[in-house]
Amino acid sequence: MNPGAGAARGRLVLIAAGLTAVRLLAAGLIPLTEDEAYYRLWAQHLQAGYLDHPPMIAWWIRLGELVAGDTALGARLLPTLATGLTTWLVGDLARRLGLAQATAERAALWYNATFTVALGGLLATPDTPACLFWTLSLWCLARRWERGDGRWWLGAGLAAGLSCLSKYSGLFLAPGVFMWLLATPRGLAELKRPWPWLAAALALLAFAPNVAWNATHGWLTFDKQFGRVGGHGLHLADAPEFLGAQFLLLNPLLAVFAARGTARAWRDRRTADAPRVLLPLAVAAPFLLYLTVHSLHDRVQGHWPVPAFGALALAAAFAAESGPVWMRRAVPALGLGLSALLLAHLATPWPRLGPSDPALHLRGWPAFARAVEAERRAQGAAWVGVLSYGVAAQLDFAGAVRAPVVQIQDRDRYFGWQASADLSGPGLVLDLERRLKAVELQRCFGVVQPLGIIDRAGGRSRWTRYALFRVSAPKRDVLRQGCAKSGDEP
Repeated sequence: MNPGAGAARGRLVLIAAGLTAVRLLAAGLIPLTEDEAYYRLWAQHLQAGYLDHPPMIAWWIRLGELVAGDTALGARLLPTLATGLTTWLVGDLARRLGLAQATAERAALWYNATFTVALGGLLATPDTPACLFWTLSLWCLARRWERGDGRWWLGAGLAAGLSCLSKYSGLFLAPGVFMWLLATPRGLAELKRPWPWLAAALALLAFAPNVAWNATHGWLTFDKQFGRVGGHGLHLADAPEFLGAQFLLLNPLLAVFAARGTARAWRDRRTADAPRVLLPLAVAAPFLLYLTVHSLHDRVQGHWPVPAFGALALAAAFAAESGPVWMRRAVPALGLGLSALLLAHLATPWPRLGPSDPALHLRGWPAFARAVEAERRAQGAAWVGVLSYGVAAQLDFAGAVRAPVVQIQDRDRYFGWQASADLSGPGLVLDLERRLKAVELQRCFGVVQPLGIIDRAGGRSRWTRYALFRVSAPKRDVLRQGCAKSGDEP
């Protein structure tokens, strides 16, 4: 064994382990977001699919809770560890693609210096397992090219299927790999061998539980996610917003390097001894192209492109081999430094930055739940209703409300959960003041009585003011049909 190679691999492990240790601390201190609390609800009702996404994050949360309990750390344990493993994979992938060890270490560090990963790498969301399995698929392909052993295709196929089982962005791995083979000398000859096709079959087998679940649930998730593809006319303002947001979320300095590295990888694609940086970039290309086209007719959420960030960090590290020293040093300082400040702010109850404080979305839920329970008792309400899945999930996680908490809209999310709740008696309905109106509730209940406002976390902002109503005499089966929104009824 080469002692130098062993020490180099050890440095990659230290980078991944050090960043993971910091994330684990933050994961236990920062309250859950609304989406994370919602995915925690999934983990209480394990299935092979859900309305919004495939099931992987629910399975991960359940496993984490077996280790660390029903806590923020329990929900985030596996996602945080997965980001650490993805960090190591990005660095080792760079090394196996022919980049220098220093460049591989830079790629691993810079992956974490992207703001999306620096801030979101600890969150219990579908993006985290999707990133891990996407990167693992690339790593297996690099091993196949490095070792000449076609069996690595099987690992790539399994990882691709698990990426699809995490988030449907994994489906873009197939056209991405084909694009890479097109751009690679003798790449198409690989398709004449059985291994790529066996890999595709294995990916489909891994993804099959979610396909089967959709087939028995009216294709709910497919309809929700793939229904976005067609769009409804052009909205050209969304494209500059998408590109500008990604320039910032990737880390502006890193984005400049990534553009240079991508151009250089394309120029070197047929050079035999050049690093094979084109592999991760070509695989990511169809996904990024789709998101760009999608932005022409609808908004693209900032975190959607994150599976491609490993490829972009690798390309940036590649370009930085000949970049200015000050700029190389500034990339992690900017990304990790600013992200550390924000994570520290989210983890502590102070300082308060006013009505626009991003921490307001996370703070005050336990005290808010206790106030809701006190009001429920005072009003003699038998149940609590909300409009938002996030509010319902946060109240459930807080555990202070001693009555059923029911989202009275979008009942397709629950597939029979809360089926035993009795909504025939009086209830307490609440949600953000800006989205809960008496006229909406009057479509569903014969008696609607306003009770005032509760301000969560003392924020006094549109994100923390909740209107309360006492309702009774339901006009429909709210638990089964939901409470119709404006425009839903004839």
